[in-house]
Amino acid sequence: MAAPAIDWGPAIRHLRTVDHKLAPVIERHGEPTITPTSDAVHSLSRAIVSQQLSGKAADTIWGRFVALYPGTKFPTPAAILATPDAALRGVGLSGAKAAALKDLARHVVEHKLVPALLPAATDEEVAAMLLPVRGIGPWSVDMFLMFALARPDVLPVGDLGIRKGMQRHFGLRKLPEADKMSRLAAPWRPYRSVAAWYMWRLLET
Repeated sequence: MAAPAIDWGPAIRHLRTVDHKLAPVIERHGEPTITPTSDAVHSLSRAIVSQQLSGKAADTIWGRFVALYPGTKFPTPAAILATPDAALRGVGLSGAKAAALKDLARHVVEHKLVPALLPAATDEEVAAMLLPVRGIGPWSVDMFLMFALARPDVLPVGDLGIRKGMQRHFGLRKLPEADKMSRLAAPWRPYRSVAAWYMWRLLET
């Protein structure tokens, strides 16, 4: 279930002020489509399925995965745990991703991960709660913070699209590493999530 759209106006005004080169990208693509969600398990499962896949491939496998559970928009953690590994592999999931989905479900069922605590936690606390789950690394945590919790100041330094976008935006000869990304993005604070969204859009134009 998605929450009402956030007013990103203050973020856009800030970014226009501190980075004039962003103005045409903002004009072309409008406000970012980032809204928080109330279903953490759904969002984390989607992040696991999407790792290292193109958007189209991820959408296809995700659709097949959800179709394993007819009559429901998304399965419960207990239902995921009860699904045979062969069925998960049959929809196109790798063995590692199938195991990661089950480990996520297991953490929730065993109350090692309590989704209700995530919205009020700090970014660092969210990372500490999520990283013990198999298959969830820093990239997945960043995606969860940005798109499930709509945190405004996340810079996903491990995302190839963001790196390519920043390379183009700043006219760099090679892909920037994490430390350079952090330095270049410092003026974007406290709205690095929004600027990162525009870096993805920059690659589309």
